Amino acid sequence: MPKMTPDYEVRLQLDPERVLNSEHNLESDILEFFKVSEKPLQMNVQFLDKCSKDIYNAGWCVRIRKVEEKSHLELTYKKRYDIDNGNIDEVLARAKKDGFHGGDTKYEAQVEWGYTKQTLSISREKQVSHSGKTELELPGPSDSRKMAIKEEPDKFDDWGPGEDWGTKTLAKARVFGPVLAKRWIGEWNDIEVYIEVWPIPDAEGTGTEYIVEASFKTDSYKTASAGRINLTSQLQAHDWVLAEDSLKTKLILERYSCSNMTAENGD
Repeated sequence: MPKMTPDYEVRLQLDPERVLNSEHNLESDILEFFKVSEKPLQMNVQFLDKCSKDIYNAGWCVRIRKVEEKSHLELTYKKRYDIDNGNIDEVLARAKKDGFHGGDTKYEAQVEWGYTKQTLSISREKQVSHSGKTELELPGPSDSRKMAIKEEPDKFDDWGPGEDWGTKTLAKARVFGPVLAKRWIGEWNDIEVYIEVWPIPDAEGTGTEYIVEASFKTDSYKTASAGRINLTSQLQAHDWVLAEDSLKTKLILERYSCSNMTAENGD
């Protein structure tokens, strides 16, 4: 079987102090820069894991997302591999040994390319029906666990030590979140760009930190590489970009502390 063929997503973090207004929406100059004309879409997002972060520490994440104007939930199982020194081919070969190959069309491979770091993410998305009281309501902890166990792919269930690792881990999982994020859709150099704002608890647990990220996707390594350099340079000229990589999932798992969760939210 051949190795997987990834697409590429360039992700750059923006400085919330410079690109957000007092209502934590994008300032007019960055809306103009990215040719944004529509109001943002809202997304409600949560993750499932144990307090001991067994899923995250195994290189996986399980995410449930509800996007405004979509009738279904997006349930995603994602496996991540760190890429060292830009050696994407080597990591694709490693993923192939783990059973992620080009012959399996149920999984999608993507190279996430940040300010300095590259990560290979291999994801399997399921669309799940869910009737909430509001358009963006997510299922509670018990229903989230049942849903994730019912839909889990074999590669996830069989990943860890022992039989049914995924099922047993999810059965004791808690919900981390939800995070109500906003997504603006714009354009740069004829490429569609997403600008997202994620409000999460700050490190002290007394306020809110806003993560702002601009991203674009392409099937071409060359386009991703050149676009990342050019977009970074232009954002730096406006003093908008942060010289660091995005760690949204890690921060959410850290900031939504298990000590603050109710007993219904897991064991």
